[in-house]
Amino acid sequence: MEKVAYDTAHSFGIDLSPRVTSVAKPPWSNRSHNGRLERLILQLGAGRGKFSEPTGIPRSIGCIGNNSFILRRDPLSVERVRELIREFLEAGGSELWLTNYDSVGYLLSMAAYAVEIGVPEVYAVVLLDDLDEVKPVDGVRFIAELEYSEENIQRLEAHSWLHGALVMVKGSDLDELRGLKTTFPGEIYVDVLYPGSARKLDFNVIELRRILNPTTERYHDCLAGTLAITADGYALPCPLLRNNVVADAKEVGIKTVLRKRRLKEFWRMTKDKIEACSTCPFKYICHDCRALEYQATGEIDGIEYCQITF
Repeated sequence: MEKVAYDTAHSFGIDLSPRVTSVAKPPWSNRSHNGRLERLILQLGAGRGKFSEPTGIPRSIGCIGNNSFILRRDPLSVERVRELIREFLEAGGSELWLTNYDSVGYLLSMAAYAVEIGVPEVYAVVLLDDLDEVKPVDGVRFIAELEYSEENIQRLEAHSWLHGALVMVKGSDLDELRGLKTTFPGEIYVDVLYPGSARKLDFNVIELRRILNPTTERYHDCLAGTLAITADGYALPCPLLRNNVVADAKEVGIKTVLRKRRLKEFWRMTKDKIEACSTCPFKYICHDCRALEYQATGEIDGIEYCQITF
């Protein structure tokens, strides 16, 4: 993974001394997929993040960020959340991402539980402003979310125990990241904010989308292996595809969810299945966020942000 991460960030021209792991895409987008469950993104509340469901979430890695959602019914009980974490482990999953929390204490308790029962990789996303409330937990990979600024990068450097940082960046600020110098030792995920329309793009989407994933002919580079469960129990292919419910996790277990044909269709949503992309010579080296396209166009196969067809 280190070589792939290096090539991905280096192609964007960023100085890699701060370990920039991914730019405008989740860190798993360069990994090969095999059609099995890899990760669970489990939301623990409505969220207190800056971007909301009604106004839109224009983020390239908003799936693991702390956004703000509308809960359509009562949230899952603590007992059910624990059951889902156990079911995820029993189903062979390895990466648990805990995100969109309302209470840091609740986040910490669920993360500690996941480590206790043996989940191999436990990630917990914490807002930069909430870090003082966090007591590091052995085995938990904490990720701080912050908006890019010199001040926030300096604040980040005071927390060397963090595994990583999810840094939200406006397109107009991307040039500042070239040659970024920081003493922060963790991984950095550059979370690019998209405008509502391609007409307002102020960065090179083609360059940011470049991926080196060996399985893009068979699987979607981001959705494959991913299952998301909202705080109120809806199972989704992605936390941002809120209208694409594949099952009700209040009623069925994860093994049943994994048998749902609709979920597997998202995992296998290659560019060959998106009509406008199917004849493109760059389709297998182009990452795109279906959730961003859906927000912009209302269509799961939208291509609002493709600068080749634009």
